[in-house]
Amino acid sequence: MSTPPTPPPPTPEPPAPTGPTINIAEEFGTAKKNLPPGKIVVIAIIVVGIAVAIGSFVKRAKPQASGSLDNVAAVEIPGQNNTMAALTFTVHNTSDKILYVRTLQASMKSPNGDSTADAVSAVDFDRYFQAFPALKNGIQPPLTPETKIQPGETVTRSIIVAFDKPLDTFNQRQALAVVIWPYDQTVPVVLSK
Repeated sequence: MSTPPTPPPPTPEPPAPTGPTINIAEEFGTAKKNLPPGKIVVIAIIVVGIAVAIGSFVKRAKPQASGSLDNVAAVEIPGQNNTMAALTFTVHNTSDKILYVRTLQASMKSPNGDSTADAVSAVDFDRYFQAFPALKNGIQPPLTPETKIQPGETVTRSIIVAFDKPLDTFNQRQALAVVIWPYDQTVPVVLSK
């Protein structure tokens, strides 16, 4: 018979550490030790906010031109309860870049609500003048999309629009404006009367 194996001797416990122990919270630091005082942080945030506000104000988008709405001739479209208006305006390119006209609109504010209308095609002007001779009153050559207005140039042009409001509502309007949307600009040129 063989003798049973003897169990291994128990491993001795490591000796207890001697000396100072390490506080892990101190090793990673605290906000109080690593951040500047609260007053300095608040002052820095205020200064940065003021600088951003000034920069935004100076660099804000501005209309590329100015001008005025000079003449309005309007007629009611029979049987449709709509109003057709010929709007003559003067526009002056105040920037140092060419103003490229992308789209033309007119907007009207009335007691019965606001209305916006796109300009009709300039090739149809003669057809509208035959149907509604009153639209010719004070008319100028049409301003069309893709027109280029040079820096410093002033032009007087017209557009024709059809609002979805009756003539009585159009005549009681509170505001009327021509809106020129240029290419490469985020702010339209608004010419109002």
